[in-house]
Amino acid sequence: MREEFYRIKRLPPYIFSEINNLKAKLRKDNIDIIDFGMGNPDIDAGHHIVSKLIETAKKTKVHRYSASKGISGLRKAKVSYYKRRFGVSLDPETEVITTLGSKEGLANLASAITAPGDLILVPNPTYPIHAYGFMIAGGTLRHIPSLTAGVFNPEDYLATLSRAVMHSIPKPIALVISFPSNPTAQLCDLDFYKELVKFAKKHSIWILSDLAYSEIYFDDNPPPSILQIPGAKEIAVEFTSMSKTFSMAGWRVGFAVGNKHLINALTRIKSYLDYGAFTPVQVAAVEALNGPEEYIEKVRKIYRGRRDTLISSMERAGWKIPKPAATMFAWAPLPKKFQNMGSMEFAKLLMQKAAVAVAPGIGFGEYGEGYVRIGLVENDHRIRQAAKNVKRLINE
Repeated sequence: MREEFYRIKRLPPYIFSEINNLKAKLRKDNIDIIDFGMGNPDIDAGHHIVSKLIETAKKTKVHRYSASKGISGLRKAKVSYYKRRFGVSLDPETEVITTLGSKEGLANLASAITAPGDLILVPNPTYPIHAYGFMIAGGTLRHIPSLTAGVFNPEDYLATLSRAVMHSIPKPIALVISFPSNPTAQLCDLDFYKELVKFAKKHSIWILSDLAYSEIYFDDNPPPSILQIPGAKEIAVEFTSMSKTFSMAGWRVGFAVGNKHLINALTRIKSYLDYGAFTPVQVAAVEALNGPEEYIEKVRKIYRGRRDTLISSMERAGWKIPKPAATMFAWAPLPKKFQNMGSMEFAKLLMQKAAVAVAPGIGFGEYGEGYVRIGLVENDHRIRQAAKNVKRLINE
């Protein structure tokens, strides 16, 4: 027998596989699982977006290879979006690249910039690719706790970051951030970004900002872009996605924008790996970015309604969950009755006894223990039914 492959051997066991296997087993037994576990949007992409895809796919020349860095019209549409939304100017030729979703972009940039043994600073808890992309690339990770007593505290975070850099050998080459955060739904402001950019410049550290949830916010407080800070483009690149804003998760379209050196590195490595997304998908993405704001408002309203239904119905069930200000997730501490159980065992119990699937916090890093992530990907009726099931479990 041969030994396990080097890069596969470096990866820890995939924690969510245990939950997914249990979910599959229960469904095989005809149990209707109310599934909050994966951030997989159930809202339809807008009619105008789908119509543009169909219209373009009927043209004969669009079935050839596309462009790895994205068609020109899509990169220009992204430039226009950043100007409208953030007041940030970008060069579509040197500061924008289209990716096959933000996850692919993050992973391939990690591969492009990481030498074996390079040290990367990653938040914890965080979306797994933020850490595993660099681990696969041969890097070494240093985890930065992203929450203090369950909330994001900018001063604590910056102090922890400073200590981490001071006591790290070798010096970190990059820092990953994500606001609004997946899984914790925490936000930050421009004052925090200003201090972070100053810090990164002082220590010559790249910043990789994941802004996938820029448009899913609920309290008239639009999340900012780090590129709004003067000079940020000297050290930062930002990833965004069509998946959540436009319910185009399966279409696999995202972007990296910002620092020319990093964008060039990602462009070069992608040129060896893919030919870009199917051209009609990219043309439809242009339609989405240039389309009516009403569609985004509609999506935001649906998630806001589901959030409110989740918080109120679960509170009546005996599970108090903090109200998220952004993203399509709630970051929920385990109910008091189950606090000593651990997030994995609680998630399994919840599925077996209440037919409700959630993502255990431990799957997002050790500092996620004691929490579960709940995706707002079921309708209001199903959310209320889940709360009834949870109430029975709590009252057992």
